[in-house]
Amino acid sequence: MVKLKYFIGLILCAGALLGCSQASKEDVFVKEVKFGENVSLEEKVKMAAHVVPTPQQLDWQKMEMTAFIHFTINTFTDMEWGHGDESPQLFNPTELDARQWAKTLSDAGMKMVILTAKHHDGFCLWPTKTTQHSVVSAPWKNGQGDVVKELKEACDEFDLKFGVYLSPWDRNAECYGDSPAYNDMFNQQLTELLTWYGNVDEVWFDGACGEGPNGKKQEYDWESYYATIKKHQPDAVTAIMGEDVRWVGTETGYGRETEWSVTAYAPGGRPEMAAINEKLELKAKSKDLGSRAIIEKADHLFWYPAEVDVSIRPGWFYHKHEDDKVKSLTKMVDIYFNSVGMNAVLLLNIPPDTRGLIHENDVACLKAFKSYLDATFDENLMAEAHALDVKEAEKATDDAYDTYWSISQLPVSASYKLQQPQKVNVIMLQEYIAKGQRVEKFKVEAKVAGNWTEIANGTTIGYKRLLRFPNITTDEIRVTIEQARDGALINNIALYLSPEILSEPVINRDRDGMVTIQTETPHPLITYTLDGTEPTAKSTPYTAPFSLPKGGLVKARAFINDFAQQSSVVTQQFDICTKKWKVVNVSAQTEQFGADFAIDGNPATMWHTPWGDQVKAHPHFITIDLGEQLNLKGFSYTPRSDHNKSGTIFKYAFYVSTDGKNWTPVIAKGEFSNIKNNPVKQDVRFNSSHPARFIKLQSTAGAYNEAWVSVGELGVITK
Repeated sequence: MVKLKYFIGLILCAGALLGCSQASKEDVFVKEVKFGENVSLEEKVKMAAHVVPTPQQLDWQKMEMTAFIHFTINTFTDMEWGHGDESPQLFNPTELDARQWAKTLSDAGMKMVILTAKHHDGFCLWPTKTTQHSVVSAPWKNGQGDVVKELKEACDEFDLKFGVYLSPWDRNAECYGDSPAYNDMFNQQLTELLTWYGNVDEVWFDGACGEGPNGKKQEYDWESYYATIKKHQPDAVTAIMGEDVRWVGTETGYGRETEWSVTAYAPGGRPEMAAINEKLELKAKSKDLGSRAIIEKADHLFWYPAEVDVSIRPGWFYHKHEDDKVKSLTKMVDIYFNSVGMNAVLLLNIPPDTRGLIHENDVACLKAFKSYLDATFDENLMAEAHALDVKEAEKATDDAYDTYWSISQLPVSASYKLQQPQKVNVIMLQEYIAKGQRVEKFKVEAKVAGNWTEIANGTTIGYKRLLRFPNITTDEIRVTIEQARDGALINNIALYLSPEILSEPVINRDRDGMVTIQTETPHPLITYTLDGTEPTAKSTPYTAPFSLPKGGLVKARAFINDFAQQSSVVTQQFDICTKKWKVVNVSAQTEQFGADFAIDGNPATMWHTPWGDQVKAHPHFITIDLGEQLNLKGFSYTPRSDHNKSGTIFKYAFYVSTDGKNWTPVIAKGEFSNIKNNPVKQDVRFNSSHPARFIKLQSTAGAYNEAWVSVGELGVITK
């Protein structure tokens, strides 16, 4: 990593770079600073203020929104994680159109596209020389196709940056687990991707490391991977297990309330970095990565900004049964404000379908999302505002990126007079991060009806902070920077009015089979259908819960303003309700989280086995009497719905019985692929139907290597 020092009219002691003396405001530490011995917390905090991004990291941050394309053999097997033994003959998109991908994503405001050139199953989307498990063995284009090439050319046409995801875990490669041999092969694959297609702007590694086909685990040579990238694409940023871009820690689309780009959390996968994190007990999901309390314990700080990844659908790969599960506009906007609006870059996954096209539902979602962002941010209602008390504060309201309000004494407030009273509900604050991230605490007030009213507050700002508040009308606001590291540099303050969103209905059903439909929007009119048709203003109005014990398809839509505005259609498929069900046996349970909660029809409750030290480990099981014999086509497992995913099942076995004594293993060795990172409802369909009066779900391994189990809801599939 690079350490640079700029001189402004004076020569600084070289020891200042390592903290041997108090850091001057002219010191700049590009990407990393290492503290020397006996450095005080005050000196560390000042130095933290002057850790800055590389030019590549700065350009990456300015993109704000980028796109993920998950597309491979899994698209055609309806899986999230392939096993590596899938036939390449399955890969045959009938209408693959990378131009449609690129145009759709460009129109949606994305600035870069990252393609899963190889996922964990090992199938390569380019004609690699390292394996035949690739497009060369597929019927698509008679083995002459190259998805990487087609997408790269489309990105160039639509002025999109281009990145590649290359999974280190390879469940197909025979040499996986023979560490030197596989590392050589992996570097060859990297070299092909980085030299065959022109400029590559981002290389994305995850940290998955499971067994290969030989039953062995691999030791990844991260140092050599980074060297290969530096040799062939020196301007590319490396993400997640790379050393330029940090995974925020979840796949929900939400960043931290306090998000530091300057972290004590060490980047990448090199052993020395892992040792730093182990010493500080830091993980990607740690709530605090850069506070003063963490800095006091740290020997290093790094510019390691957050990327927030999430899929537009529940899964990362396309699944037809998720066509009606594309995220709502309300959810997309909330994700935007909690990612881009919280000092992170949003990486949104949009998976092409089996045709090789981005599905119409996803396209419609992206269009609505972009229209909303345009309607919100096209007009800055603070334009031409005048600073009333701190003249230099006007530099934070001009249009230039490289000008900023420089603050040395804290706390400080600046009031701004708008040209006229404005109705507003969003404020944007930005720091000039080319010279570091510094603000630790701020608040915003507005003069409403002649009185100052606090409308927003927060901790970190960073590249961009967006805060929403109820509609107000004001002609004067006041921004107070209460706490910062060695002053603050504010280069943008803006006000906006975001349109009201009609919230989509939420459809639920209880154990007795009673369906409720609700929305967050006050006093909407909701209509619904049960025959699969799209609900309209003339469809059945929802006025009270209704009974649907045997299941069915419920579609609902909300309206406001005398039907002038309508929500998108929300769909919920229900199967047999659990009214007749009874838990007849369970491996373990707690008084607070009993096994009955797994079948109560409410995903917000859960069955949880005892946790802590010296508790019963896997396997855990739950046995259920369905109350009648059913013809089962599959089952569903819903993880606990709170933010704590402890106890989530990863590997399992599923049994059926007609008498509760003799059991048939329908799935002897199953796994909920990627559930650790994407803990959503799992629908598992059997290869054939099975008559059953009793079912048993047995856990064999947890997603987090824990000895306990949690289940939000367990269901069956009969339709």
